[in-house]
Amino acid sequence: MSIVVLVVLGLVQGLCEFLPISSSGHLVLLSRVFGVEDSLFVSIILHVATLLSLVVVMRKEIFYCIRHPFSKQSMSIVIATIFTCIVAIILMPFITASFEGAMLPVAFFASAVLLMLSQKLSKQGGEINYKRAGIIGLAQGLAIFPGLSRSGTTIASGLLAGGDREECAKFSFLISLPIILGSLLLEIVKISTSGESISVNWVGLALSFIVAFIVGVLTIKYMLKLTQKLNFKYFAIYLILIVIVSAIVIWY
Repeated sequence: MSIVVLVVLGLVQGLCEFLPISSSGHLVLLSRVFGVEDSLFVSIILHVATLLSLVVVMRKEIFYCIRHPFSKQSMSIVIATIFTCIVAIILMPFITASFEGAMLPVAFFASAVLLMLSQKLSKQGGEINYKRAGIIGLAQGLAIFPGLSRSGTTIASGLLAGGDREECAKFSFLISLPIILGSLLLEIVKISTSGESISVNWVGLALSFIVAFIVGVLTIKYMLKLTQKLNFKYFAIYLILIVIVSAIVIWY
């Protein structure tokens, strides 16, 4: 991959990982547009960058959970993660095929509909209880498919379950931590067992890492600061445009 392509991928990863528009879907789409194959190694590096972004911005919440492993917040994260893993295991046979991108426009459209529903039907709600944590965890499991935004799906499901906007956003970011870590471990195992040789533009990869990290930090801060004022309708409209673009790129 060229430096330009790697930097663009880093920008998209940092931006879309925490906005409700699906980073994996955009990366699959861009791979088609640029005519490059997905690289597990590049994916690992970019995920590490956004993982560090999350740790930097939400370090207080993360350290609180570490110091208080049996607190309500910590147990809610555990419950959500368990439900996510159950759904992911059940859907595992379909996951690999989904990254070929054939159903990408459909997944983008589903994300748009979910965001619109959450904008129209959600009301000012309460804290994240165990029931809402389970629902959000189930939603995160479904969002493993590219095109279904992880942050969008989890926040929207939390809102539809009666959760508070700010609480849902914070919880969405927190429960991404164990999932990103788990995904990284799986990708590392895949690359170590596949015997794939690592051939990459190291300068471009370093720049891509820095871009993904910085943009990730800014995006998380933006989402947490403006969650109460955000209108998901605009993200839904954007996703509808991406549905059209992805349909043209993939189906025609």
